Amino acid sequence: MNKIIQFMKRNYKVVLLILALCVGLWSFIPRQDKNDPEKDKLLLELLAYVLEKGHYSPLQFDDKFSKGVYKDYIDALDPSKRFFLQSDIDEFSKYELKIDDQILNKELTFFDLTYTRLMQRMEESKSYYKDILDEPFDYTINEEFNTDYEKLPYAKSKKELIEKWRKQIKLSTLSTYVDKQKLEEDKIKNRSKTPEQKLEEYKTKMGSKLTPELEKKFIENNAKIDNEEPKTNAELEEESRESSLKSLNDYYNVIKDLDRNDWFSVFINAIATRFDPHTSYFAAEEKERFDVSMSGKLEGIGARLQKKNDFTEISELISGGPAWRGKELEAGDVILKVAQADGEPIEVVGMRLDDVVKKIKGPKGTEVKLTVKKTDGTIKVISIIRDEVEIEETYAKSSVIEKDGNKYGIIYLPKFYIDFEDKNSRDAAKDVAIEVKKLKEAGVKGIIMDVRDNGGGSLKTVVDIAGLFIDKGPIVQVKSADGRKEVLYDKDATVQWDGPLVIMQNSFSASASEILAAAMQDYKRAIVIGSKQSYGKGTVQNIIDFNQFVRGSNMGDLGALKTTIQKFYRINGGSTQLEGVSSDVVMPDRYAYLKMGERDIENAMPWDKIEPAQYSTWNKQSNFDLAIANSKQRMQNNPQMKLIDDNAKWLDERNKVTVYSLNIDKFKAEQKKLEETNKKYKSLADYSNQLPFTALPDELEMMKKDNFLKEKKESWFESLSKDIYVEEALHILDDLQPNAKKELTNKIKVKNDKLIKS
Repeated sequence: MNKIIQFMKRNYKVVLLILALCVGLWSFIPRQDKNDPEKDKLLLELLAYVLEKGHYSPLQFDDKFSKGVYKDYIDALDPSKRFFLQSDIDEFSKYELKIDDQILNKELTFFDLTYTRLMQRMEESKSYYKDILDEPFDYTINEEFNTDYEKLPYAKSKKELIEKWRKQIKLSTLSTYVDKQKLEEDKIKNRSKTPEQKLEEYKTKMGSKLTPELEKKFIENNAKIDNEEPKTNAELEEESRESSLKSLNDYYNVIKDLDRNDWFSVFINAIATRFDPHTSYFAAEEKERFDVSMSGKLEGIGARLQKKNDFTEISELISGGPAWRGKELEAGDVILKVAQADGEPIEVVGMRLDDVVKKIKGPKGTEVKLTVKKTDGTIKVISIIRDEVEIEETYAKSSVIEKDGNKYGIIYLPKFYIDFEDKNSRDAAKDVAIEVKKLKEAGVKGIIMDVRDNGGGSLKTVVDIAGLFIDKGPIVQVKSADGRKEVLYDKDATVQWDGPLVIMQNSFSASASEILAAAMQDYKRAIVIGSKQSYGKGTVQNIIDFNQFVRGSNMGDLGALKTTIQKFYRINGGSTQLEGVSSDVVMPDRYAYLKMGERDIENAMPWDKIEPAQYSTWNKQSNFDLAIANSKQRMQNNPQMKLIDDNAKWLDERNKVTVYSLNIDKFKAEQKKLEETNKKYKSLADYSNQLPFTALPDELEMMKKDNFLKEKKESWFESLSKDIYVEEALHILDDLQPNAKKELTNKIKVKNDKLIKS
């Protein structure tokens, strides 16, 4: 009971919101209809009320808000301006300042107009690309295509629109055609080489040893290619058009699977994201996918599916899942029918992918029967007992590295995952604690926490993870909309790891990743290395299930809203919002100059600060500052880092190029220039740090039994062996060793004062 009272005190605003909504909506029991306008109106009512009462910084539903929603929604419907005409936009624009009123009045006039028109324009466009790809393109004409869709006007007529389609398809097909020509030229050149020469070149390119079976297969494939007749340019051009046709057909097959509800979700999200970039609506299927991504597990058969035309195909089996264990279902199998236990098989050919997934997934312990067409053409019925499936890619993993006689450990954490429904389930904090324990038992002298590309997750898990590395103390501060502040503490005095620690981040490390990096930086517990700054997301979201507000509804699942309810702050009082966490040692990366952070989003919430919490810095790392200075010196003198920075500047310049020639000679000339420039950066892909990465003993045993797991681990180890950032992290761990202080001091003394102060 005390816990319930504490929850209500902390979250009284949300509790009041729930109570108010429940009172107002309990008696609302409408009919069920997959595309029910009454359901859409209810969603608008729920959305407006929850945003107004539950968001951290609610906006006024006024003309300014309406204008923003209008722009975002139209951009989302037709981002490349290849469906709507200017006359459509002129008609839509009459509602530009009325959307706020329509939301509050639960009117669907604007949505109905845009949805109906989009369906009409999409249907019309099917004939455009088919007619365009019926005939060969003339690549001798001097014409260009501009891909800066945001600045381009809408087509004024269908003729102008079809011309835009023609140029867009021509550019895509030209690129494929030039690639095919180059491949054909390479085949002709290779015919003069012996099989042994080709094999050696392939081994060098792959950078790894091949098994005898793969060597044999490679030689056989090359012999087959050598015996093929060279293809003419006319054949290659036709193949390129067929490839473009297939891509567009696949695109329209995906579009065909979308119904009115899907497009209404686009409209709802245009409203929600105006409040801030992290407030968004989840339809039922999206909420389920979000839950899976947060927990890293699901109940089903453990197979990834993909749509190919009207067919659903198995693209991958999840290691350890029931389908993988059964050894009957294989990647490439096409699912024709699905049956539940003793039920009748239901044909799923032509069915939406989401609907097929719903039929295959189900509670643990239940049976599903799949009628599949195998890759050899045979038809087979496969029975599978559903089970809990863990998606291993979600979870923390570690490796041991030996360097100069010392063992170090790296823990890669892709997400701060948790299962909110099951407190006994695995979560990021529990798993990281296990990995730290195993690394300690392996005798490592330093640990790297790699949160690059980690977009965040559970606030609880990041507090627990930070607590593994410090005595008890504050980790993060949280402020609610009413100004109340709360400090989240690590209350466990146990320190799991008190040795040298490095946090690796990049510009895609966000939210919980930034809390961890900021806390370790403020305590001077870890050296943070990576991009100049992390992503810059300093807000906390909560999931509000719309279904709890409506009693007795037979409308089906109403979905949920992920809405911003708090902002978090470092223990030093500063916010990570917009500014992110600045690395102690800045390491250039290829995205350094591209606009990809929170600060580059129009409606991001502002930066601010609050009073700092009381904390004491870590005092067990005497050579902390010297290690940072030494690393900065290495960055200045490392030619590979300079090349990465040069490449990043070049990528930024290339990103600004939007006009492409559709003349084949000019296109090839531009491609040749790009290839010449890319040669300069080839060494970036070929780089090797020459360090051995190995699995821990328990994983080595599992890898012996599971080839799929073995392949994934070895692939990760190979990527680590090419990672210059990991190499520098290991240099820093070297410098943080107690016996490195004297050597470091001597090195730093010979450097100028400017470096020491930097």
